Amino acid sequence: MHLAEYRVHLSDFGGPMDLLLYLVRRHEMDICRISLAKITRDFQQYLEVLELLDLDLVADFIVVASTLLEIKSREVLPKPEEVVKDSVIEETSSDLIGQLMQYKRYKDAARNLDKRASEWLERYPRLSVDRPDTKHDGATDRIREVELWDLVSALGRIVRLPEIEKSGSVRMDETPIAVFQDRIRKRLAVEERVPFSEFFEGENLQSRIVGIFQAVLELIRHEQYRATQPVMYGEIWIMPPAENSERR
Repeated sequence: MHLAEYRVHLSDFGGPMDLLLYLVRRHEMDICRISLAKITRDFQQYLEVLELLDLDLVADFIVVASTLLEIKSREVLPKPEEVVKDSVIEETSSDLIGQLMQYKRYKDAARNLDKRASEWLERYPRLSVDRPDTKHDGATDRIREVELWDLVSALGRIVRLPEIEKSGSVRMDETPIAVFQDRIRKRLAVEERVPFSEFFEGENLQSRIVGIFQAVLELIRHEQYRATQPVMYGEIWIMPPAENSERR
């Protein structure tokens, strides 16, 4: 068993621009008038969880986090004698916002195309074998009522990061992800819904936490299990596929 099997690929989340866009929406900010300094703290908190989930592929997030910290430091501690440097930071901020707006346009366009494709397939359904094999951008997906970033946020609230035993330096749990998936399936087959936080109770080993998180993602994204968050920043509930619930 290799640690890589317990690594959640950051490509699933769409990179730092996807996280920035999520934070802008969550804070109900105007993307054209956004103060990037205001979301620096939140971005850093997500980065801590991402480092837990994937230790090797967070370089792009770290670069953006460093830029945000520099922008924030300039806003908090303005220095008139460094007008030139301040103007550089303004340009950096504008460039980052420009990238964010471009990414938003890309996501909106992709979402509209996906919506049209779904409507077309409802009118003219085809067999799955007839459908083209295209690569799908997981970052554009919503996990039912909950986004991927909501699950990352919830994990950050559940897990006490300082207490986590790093698998690489301490010990490695070799439980396959498929085992975690099977345990979750069996529990949800009995219970109508289970709090996301309960799957991590008593866990403090990195490989097990990442394995459970990966198992939940796989069930939701590929087996139609559902996730809902009735109250913003509240508990996320994991439920079995709708067809299973209807049979009960």
